[in-house]
Amino acid sequence: MAILGIEGTAWAASAAVFTRETNAVSIETDAYQPDSGGIHPREAAEHMGDAIPRVVETALDRADEPIEAVAFSRGPGLGPCLRIVGTAARALAQTLDVPLVGVNHMVAHLEIGRQRSGFESPVCLNASGANAHVLGYRNGRYRVLGETMDTGVGNAIDKFTRHVGWTHPGGPKVEAAASDGEYVELPYVVKGMDFSFSGIMSAAKDAYDDGAPVEDVCFSLQENVFAMLTEVAERALSLTGRDELVLGGGVGQNARLREMLEEMCEQRGADFFAPEPRFLRDNAGMIAVLGAEMLAAGDTLAVEESGVNPNFRPDEVDVTWRDDAESAVPRIDEEGEVRGAEATVEIGEDRVVKRRLPKSYRHPELDERLRRERTVLEARLTSDARRAGVPTPIVYDVDRREAVLEFERVGDADLRETLTPSRVRDVGRHLAAIHGAGLVHGDPTTRNVRVGAERTFFIDFGLGYYTDDVEDYAMDLHVFGQSLAGTADDAAALQTAFEDAYRDAGDGSVLDRLREVEGRGRYQ
Repeated sequence: MAILGIEGTAWAASAAVFTRETNAVSIETDAYQPDSGGIHPREAAEHMGDAIPRVVETALDRADEPIEAVAFSRGPGLGPCLRIVGTAARALAQTLDVPLVGVNHMVAHLEIGRQRSGFESPVCLNASGANAHVLGYRNGRYRVLGETMDTGVGNAIDKFTRHVGWTHPGGPKVEAAASDGEYVELPYVVKGMDFSFSGIMSAAKDAYDDGAPVEDVCFSLQENVFAMLTEVAERALSLTGRDELVLGGGVGQNARLREMLEEMCEQRGADFFAPEPRFLRDNAGMIAVLGAEMLAAGDTLAVEESGVNPNFRPDEVDVTWRDDAESAVPRIDEEGEVRGAEATVEIGEDRVVKRRLPKSYRHPELDERLRRERTVLEARLTSDARRAGVPTPIVYDVDRREAVLEFERVGDADLRETLTPSRVRDVGRHLAAIHGAGLVHGDPTTRNVRVGAERTFFIDFGLGYYTDDVEDYAMDLHVFGQSLAGTADDAAALQTAFEDAYRDAGDGSVLDRLREVEGRGRYQ
């Protein structure tokens, strides 16, 4: 028996047949190519209406087995395109008298990597035109551990290439030009496990307008943007305690991005998998494969309940096809050397030594700058937060050249190992005090808070900075909330306790801004 999949979230009108017995996938795709600029929703929908009947007919002609279900991309995506695909899927399901399966496009990107790799419970980095986020499975759903706060990574690159005058898609053209480029300094923006691309794209346009060779700008764009994605993926691995990473999305076809991710995983002893290119770009094959899993779990749709959802977030999907229980985060050995996301920490009886070792996946000039800046800032901010009344370790020594810090040892365990309402209330009060002192932590996750018998300590201020902007304070709260979703069984109740404590001790307008920040996720 076989599953028919139909994809049409934006530019790719695609149909595929997945034969479960042989694990074979046949894909037929007709991609929309704009005459100029980016994707025009009306033109994309017109292309979808014209191409979907053709690709479906071709896919069905190639099917060797009877079709047992029709799966379709229900969202996220462009509404006009999704509605055409939804209409076609409903008509086919009724004509063939088979069940209808509505698939989340982004979860399909993740699942095709998980299933093709054979990994048990990987972290997934999705990098495509409209998206950039990191996902991890916990308690029956894929949780968003980090995501873009402005635009998708592919769309951001396309904005630069349109500025240069190149046609869509821009990614392959940037990759080709970068092969002849040299490094020039551009912004690098990581906020915990979230990222922002608008600043670096504006700087890239300015550099080009100021006469920098386009090859150099393209090279530097790749080095910075892909290093940001790789760093966030490593932070997600560290936070969740996982050692498997899969890549999804059309930007994943870029060789430099895959090289960075593979090198990062090799350095930390993790496994990495990127599907073959036909499964990275938007395609109906991944829709059919996940559709088969959902069908086997009985996760089908009645026609009257099969409306599309342009804002369909991956963390809204009940993962009915997996019944494995997510194992608890492994406890860290409290003696010896511990590897974090960006440093190793040697834990002694009463002191810890933190070393920011070079990251070979990053360009040497960028890596040296980040290691030096973060080491100095961590020392200053740790001391300043302590002066503001927040429990932090004492800073004993700073070696800026070698990017080494020596701290007092604090706490008995990471917060992620002992999550309780009283502890997260401590975090809320401490963040309010930090913000009141005019600084942000930058990466307040359950891995960067230590707990002792009576006190809750903040550590690892390497991504912090000084600011009086309520937006920056709200991002701190957002990062902590995402880390709760990725490590806590009762994240919603803990989030409420955390916010209540922050409101009581801090500025309520920061929580109002947090609601705005949450609304900027790519599918809100």
